[in-house]
Amino acid sequence: MLLNGTVGVGKTTTADELGALLREQGVPHAVIDVDELRRIWPSPPGDRFSEKVALANLTAVGATYRAAGAQRLVLAGVVETAEERARLEEALGLPVVLVRLRADPARLQERLCGRHAHDSDGGASLAWHLERCGELHAVLEGAGADDAVVDVEGLDRLAVARAVLTAAGWSPP
Repeated sequence: MLLNGTVGVGKTTTADELGALLREQGVPHAVIDVDELRRIWPSPPGDRFSEKVALANLTAVGATYRAAGAQRLVLAGVVETAEERARLEEALGLPVVLVRLRADPARLQERLCGRHAHDSDGGASLAWHLERCGELHAVLEGAGADDAVVDVEGLDRLAVARAVLTAAGWSPP
């Protein structure tokens, strides 16, 4: 499963919570933050978001986790198009259920302001995240690449994780 959504919507937090729920159920699994697999500076030429780097790393990491016994993979990341989804599935060698987390962009901008309030880059990171939040929200709303969408407004992290399990067709605890 890949938790999809714009910046600040709670993909990583939800992935961590899903990991806890799967652990409680006794389901062997791994949680992967795809952003960490693409963290390189500068991005390779022609690869704005280091997608090729992330996919190469995901191929290796996914295979390692499956070989170690993981029956479920929970990924937090962004898939904007059907083509990106196909590349993700090819890298993993598995079909992927995409569940998008959705929240009001204005609320997300408030969250991002809090999250980046103390960054030491003079506000550059906050400005980038605020711009990307709205841009990505619009892209994802129109993309139609997701299998399900979970509205996270007013839900705590456990409620979001349970809603995601249900939306993905994975048995909730």
